[in-house]
Amino acid sequence: MEQSKRSTFKLLFYLKKNEPKKNGAVAIMGRITIDGKPASFSTKLEIHPDNWDLKHGRVLGKSTQALSVNKKLDEVRLRIDKHYEELLKYDGFATAQKLKLAFLGVGVMEDAILKVFQAHNDDFAKMVAKKERSESTYNKYKTVYNHLAEFIQLRYLRTDMAFKELTSDFIREFDFYLRIDKECTHNTVWVYTMPVLRMVELAMKKGMIRNNPFEDYEITMKETDRGFLLKEDVEKIMLCSLPKPKYELVRDLFIFSCFTGLSYADIKKLKRSNIQNFFDGHQWIISRRKKTDVSSNVRLLEIPKKIIEKYLGTTKNEFVFPIPSNSTCNAHVTKIMEAAGVVTEQKVTFHTARHTFATMILTAGASLESVQKMMGHTNITTTQIYAKILNEKVGMDMDIVARNLRAMEVSFSAMQTDISLQTEIASDVVIVMDAEELELAI
Repeated sequence: MEQSKRSTFKLLFYLKKNEPKKNGAVAIMGRITIDGKPASFSTKLEIHPDNWDLKHGRVLGKSTQALSVNKKLDEVRLRIDKHYEELLKYDGFATAQKLKLAFLGVGVMEDAILKVFQAHNDDFAKMVAKKERSESTYNKYKTVYNHLAEFIQLRYLRTDMAFKELTSDFIREFDFYLRIDKECTHNTVWVYTMPVLRMVELAMKKGMIRNNPFEDYEITMKETDRGFLLKEDVEKIMLCSLPKPKYELVRDLFIFSCFTGLSYADIKKLKRSNIQNFFDGHQWIISRRKKTDVSSNVRLLEIPKKIIEKYLGTTKNEFVFPIPSNSTCNAHVTKIMEAAGVVTEQKVTFHTARHTFATMILTAGASLESVQKMMGHTNITTTQIYAKILNEKVGMDMDIVARNLRAMEVSFSAMQTDISLQTEIASDVVIVMDAEELELAI
């Protein structure tokens, strides 16, 4: 387009009054006009016609609804202006229809974020079907996709967006949307933004964009208090009478995890071939963590050995245990805790056993490096969390001890005060006696 034709570009908002809804509201439309040729589109917004300022193409008043709708109309105008400038810059000209399609995302679907995300999820589903990836991770990707699609629709009034349209504001607004609209915790936001950052990385590798629009965005997972059981609690669980026989398998698996640190997923995929005689003459579990694919080698102590022997021949394949579903295990663990009389501040789940393993062996004298190897942590800072928990637990225990011994401390202080007073009195008496004796002597 010639430079002189830039002034012919206009954007007008108007009401579609011929199709009112049951509540009386009508749709707000947009009309792009370039060189006298128009192209209309829906803004996906609506308002009652009595509240519309026909002259200025805005909602009248300063109500919450008026301010919200007007803000969204301003955002639509800004984005259309941006697309118009980009068309002039990269294509040299713009038409009303071409600008409308650019705004709606039509024609840019091959390099759009949701398009790439969906293709990624489809490929991931195929790997899940072949047991190469986790179904739970796939479900997480689907959840993030749905949140992202809803966010783009609500915030940008679009069904998709090209990667080249993304800015640093996009990821920060998505972060805000997850925290406020979806009421996600900080760590959940961290989990949900990682796949979005991953899509941008894929787009860069495929040459869809040159620079990362989210490079200034930073978020890290916050450390949380990882619940664990004390050695005495583990003993209670081992020795308690169970209300129903069906809980026995889950109790054995829970105890097995307490003495090996294997998670539910790792126990589920544990095969007899993973149990090997090591260089030290002991049996070890030689495996890789399902979650991270990191090596996790744990020596078998007598208790987990006996549990393995107990279930020999109970499976028709190479798997060691006939393990129930994760939800069943967690439900049974709750009943087992009640039967054992174990009371904790945090809810005990099957995964609590893995944390219990880490804290038990650290307490027993194992080094952080050894625990890291056995737990299959990629970074020792993850292992250090358990050491920090133990230190905090010691501090909390001493707070309880201090409260319980408060009465003794008060008594002791009172006793010391009495002794001090008696000493002072005795001292005064000695001085008087000395004076009297001196006077008599004179």
